[in-house]
Amino acid sequence: MSNAVTLPCLGIVSMARRPKRTAKTNQIPPPTSVGFGMSKRKEPLWQCVEGCGACCKLEKGPSFATPEEIFTDPADVELYRSMVGSDGWCVHLEKSTRKCSVYNERPYFCRVEADVFDKLYGISKKKFNVEACRSCTDTIKSVYGPYSKELGNYNSTVMSSSSS
Repeated sequence: MSNAVTLPCLGIVSMARRPKRTAKTNQIPPPTSVGFGMSKRKEPLWQCVEGCGACCKLEKGPSFATPEEIFTDPADVELYRSMVGSDGWCVHLEKSTRKCSVYNERPYFCRVEADVFDKLYGISKKKFNVEACRSCTDTIKSVYGPYSKELGNYNSTVMSSSSS
C-alpha cells in the first residue's frame, strides 16, 4: 500500500506552469513576460529625486541600522553623529527646498553609488539598482508614509527611466 496522495488537478496545473525547454540546449529559457502581457519586465533604475530629502532624516528609528552597525571606522560614526540635528534631520539639509547645502562635498556615505553600497552593505554592483531603489522606497515610506506624494513621485520617476 502506498502512502502517496493523488490530487487529480495538481499535475496538470504544475505542468502547465512549467516553462518549455529549448530544443537545442534542453535549458529553460529566461522569463520574458509579466502577467498575461508580452512586455519584458522593467528593472528599476535608481536616481535621486529632487525635493525628496528622505535620506537626510538621519534618525529614522529602531527599524533602521545605527551608525555603529553600519560603519567600521569610528571617525565615520563620529562624522555621522555630528550631522544629526536636534530634530533628527541632517544639519546640512535646507528644509525649505529639501536640498543639501554641501551636496558636492558631502561625505562618501551620503552618496548612493555602487561602490559605497558595496563597501557599507556588501551589495554587489550587479544588485545596486534594485537594492538602492528598495532602500529609497523603505526610507521614503518611513519618513513620509506609504501613501505620500514623495513616494508616488519617486516611483514614477524611477519607473519612467527604467531599462527594458
